[in-house]
Amino acid sequence: MSIIKKFRIKSFKENKKILKLEKLSLKFGKKVILDNLDLELNYGQILGLLGPNGVGKTTIFNLITGLIQPDYGSITIDSKTVNKFPIYERALKFKIGFVPQSGGYFHDLTVYENLKAISEIAISNSSYREEKINSLISKFELDNIRDIKAKFLSGGQKKKLVIALSLVSDPKILLLDEPFAALDVMTIKVLQQIIVNLQNIGGISIVLCDHQARDLLACVDKAAIINNGKVIAQGSPSSLIDNIDAKKAYFGDSFKIS
Repeated sequence: MSIIKKFRIKSFKENKKILKLEKLSLKFGKKVILDNLDLELNYGQILGLLGPNGVGKTTIFNLITGLIQPDYGSITIDSKTVNKFPIYERALKFKIGFVPQSGGYFHDLTVYENLKAISEIAISNSSYREEKINSLISKFELDNIRDIKAKFLSGGQKKKLVIALSLVSDPKILLLDEPFAALDVMTIKVLQQIIVNLQNIGGISIVLCDHQARDLLACVDKAAIINNGKVIAQGSPSSLIDNIDAKKAYFGDSFKIS
C-alpha cells in the first residue's frame, strides 16, 4: 500500500470526547437514513466521513447543528446532551462552526463586509471585532481581495472566505461539508493545509465529509465509512484502506493512495 502523504505539522491526540453521537436513527418517510449510528470525535481530532451518495453524511451535519432532529438517539457535546437546544444555541453556546458545500456568504458584500456582518452578530466588543476581522483576513491571505464582492471571487477564494466566516465565533467544533468539491489540485492542497493548521494551531476539532476520498484521507486522523445508515468501518486512513468491509462498501479492491 502506498504511503499517505501527511500535511500534519504535529500529531495531536487527546483521548477525551468532545462530540458523541449515540444510536442516531432517522427516517424520511419509509426510507431509513440513519440506523442506530454511533460516532465519536476526540478533542483536537480531524475526522473524515466517507460513503456512497445519499448515505446520510450531510444529514449527520444537519443533526449536529440542530437543523433537523433525530427520531431516536442522542447528540452529546462536551458531555452535555444537546438534542433539545435550537440551532443558534448550539452554535453559540457549544461553539459549533459550519462550512456548507456551497454558499454561506453574502454575494453582494465584499470580503471585509461579509466578515463585518457576521462579527457584528457574534462579537459585542467593537475594538475586538475589528481586530478579529483583520486577523482572519491576514490568516487566510485575503488582503488583496478584501474590497472585492464575494460573487466575483474564485471557488478557492470563496471557500477560504466561508471558512474564515465560520471562525468569527471561535468554534470548538468545525463541520466542513464537501470542502474539496469543484476545486483544482493546487487549491485543494492549500485547503488541506488550512484544515490541518486549524487543528495544530487553533486546537479545533474538525469533522469533514467529501466524495474525494484521497483528498480527505490525506488530512484526517481518523475516517469512518457510512453505509446503510451505519458506520461499517472506521480507523486511521492506512488501516481503513485495508479494511475488508470498507473495500466492499466503498473503496473497491483497486483503490490506492498515489
